[in-house]
Amino acid sequence: MNDARIEWNEGGEQRAARWRSEAGVPPPKRVQVVDDTLSANAAFRLASEGTSLLWRSDFHNARQLLQAMARRADRKPRNAQVPASPAEAFHLHRQAQGQRSRTLGRLLIALEGDYGIALPRAPDLRQACIEAWGPADGQPSVASLRELLGLVGAHEWRKKGVEIPALGAPPDNRIHPHYGVFSPVRGEYLELVAKAPLPTRELAFDIGTGTGVLAAILARRGVQRVIATDQDARALACARENIARLHLQRTVEVLEADLFPSDAAPLVVCNPPWLPARPSSPLEHAIYDEGSHMLRGFIAGLAAHLTAAGEGWLILSDLAEHLGLRSRDELLALFEAGALRVLERRDIRPRHPKASDERDALHLARAKEVTSLWRLASNAVGTQAPAQA
Repeated sequence: MNDARIEWNEGGEQRAARWRSEAGVPPPKRVQVVDDTLSANAAFRLASEGTSLLWRSDFHNARQLLQAMARRADRKPRNAQVPASPAEAFHLHRQAQGQRSRTLGRLLIALEGDYGIALPRAPDLRQACIEAWGPADGQPSVASLRELLGLVGAHEWRKKGVEIPALGAPPDNRIHPHYGVFSPVRGEYLELVAKAPLPTRELAFDIGTGTGVLAAILARRGVQRVIATDQDARALACARENIARLHLQRTVEVLEADLFPSDAAPLVVCNPPWLPARPSSPLEHAIYDEGSHMLRGFIAGLAAHLTAAGEGWLILSDLAEHLGLRSRDELLALFEAGALRVLERRDIRPRHPKASDERDALHLARAKEVTSLWRLASNAVGTQAPAQA
């Protein structure tokens, strides 16, 4: 339970409430109660200087103020630093995004003990809050408006789901992501898993299952038993719910584990976070893998968890290579150190909007990105083949 508290003075009275921040932001030290009389320029200036703004007026006007603050945060400074390399562009982008997030996160909303919001025209966000934070316990709390809107977006994704063509025809082909679990909206890596030749239909492991989407695809392809692992409580609950929705409980077992189950399988699949950078919040662990910790763990332990003639499928984007965060030679060296050989590499180009958005700060790298499925085998089996670059 999070026991962090936020304190502020309102009308000459000292007040306090539970502080909620999924991003791991500590309770603000400076809080000013504000309403519709505050201009967007003044709000942005105060937030930029570190003052949090507790909103006490119409909820929809708070959303409009947040949008106005975002426009100001997105203005490029006249003396913007020109990055000397793709890696520097990435780090500058991360710094800018972090500052933007901190500034916009300083517009706050108070919630009652049942997650209700006592503001004019406030929507009912109680179900979205329950899905993210668990049942209400009667304690009033305060959270950033930006984070609350993120909860609403996650609630809508969870309600309607994401259509996955690789799972078959509608309506029985949707994955419903939970708050804090990476949504499978990038379909190209799913297509790779759906089309790669199966070495077996007997047993497969899905390492770091997340929503359970890859386990479900393998099951729909005819794999008779799939063991899906994760160590995140939200991911485990999400995967179990999706497997039940798809009526795959008899085929897919979801286990809590740090990477591998205790035994071995003829097929082991893993889609780790693609960028070796430090997450700025718990919600970014599905995107950023500091020090390539999960990638290294999977590669180092794979050979020991493959049966004779088994295959490991590593799904990985090369965006990190184009950003100068990890080289192809470093990846191949990890394979060699893990006593692995490359059977085949299947590539596909991303189709998400950022891949073609020239306004994106990382456009030059994203335009070159390729997502690959590496089919790996233990060097102890068969004749070693050269790695494909």
